[in-house]
Amino acid sequence: MDYLFLILGLVVLTVGAELLTKGCVGMAARFRVPEFIVGLTVMAVGTSMPELTVSAMSALKGSTDMAIGNVTGSNLFNTLIILGICALVRPMVFTKENIRRDIPICIGASMLLVLFALYVGQGISRWQGAIMLALYVAVIWYSIRSAKKDAPDLDAGTDDGQSSQTSMGWGRVIIYIIVGLAGLIYGGNTCLESATAIARAWGVSEAVIAITIVAAGTSLPELASSLSAIANGKLSLALGNVIGSNVANILLILGASGLIKPLTLGDISPLDIWMVLGSAVLLLISALAIGQRRITRVEGALYLAIYVGYVVLLMK
Repeated sequence: MDYLFLILGLVVLTVGAELLTKGCVGMAARFRVPEFIVGLTVMAVGTSMPELTVSAMSALKGSTDMAIGNVTGSNLFNTLIILGICALVRPMVFTKENIRRDIPICIGASMLLVLFALYVGQGISRWQGAIMLALYVAVIWYSIRSAKKDAPDLDAGTDDGQSSQTSMGWGRVIIYIIVGLAGLIYGGNTCLESATAIARAWGVSEAVIAITIVAAGTSLPELASSLSAIANGKLSLALGNVIGSNVANILLILGASGLIKPLTLGDISPLDIWMVLGSAVLLLISALAIGQRRITRVEGALYLAIYVGYVVLLMK
């Protein structure tokens, strides 16, 4: 039953995140917020809502290593599994903005995680969480400014990005938001309790379950949206979705969880933390050295192999 409840919780989390995102996009359209700004903010946070829910509830219930493990595992799954699969389907092309702005920001956030988790306090304290949240706000502000420079023809007065959502009435917007939030709360609580029970039954730590099963489950929205973007030929959108979610996972989710309750590493090892930074650096290496500004199919297979090797080592 624990396995069934875990699957149920993950499904409810995914549906709840989708409904909440639609509701927020509809609300943003009602207030005439440009679609590209919605993409940078609401959509990026929306696909990370399952991780936020699970990590926040884990912090509230004292399972702080599960909160950290969920984030580290999700980032590794996003980079190595999702981008690996996407590259196998179709080679991923890096844009100038990815190389100049997005990947360096992801590496910087990963370096901050290493610094805070391993060298300053051995975890995430409340003041560190506050710094992370402030940095996330700064990242969003910088990204919006950069996006406006890259697309100066889009502003709040245009119809581009508005017509597709203005038909959504306030009643539907409110229902989507309420039902989405309820789904996230129920799904997150169900996932946490089921994962804890499975960890005890397997005789492994909650951290291992968080890094593997829970992280993979909460990354389903990123996987679905990235594959959908690939199918529609929007390669940069798929890449940006993963990078943006990784930054949100570290700065927003761990920042908020750390404010709720100081996080300790518990059974999270230094290797787990360093792997997050390593995967971000691997993206930069792929962009500049190996694939000549793209992730080839061979590199995609390599990404998958690295993740499988890491999980095998983790289980030992």
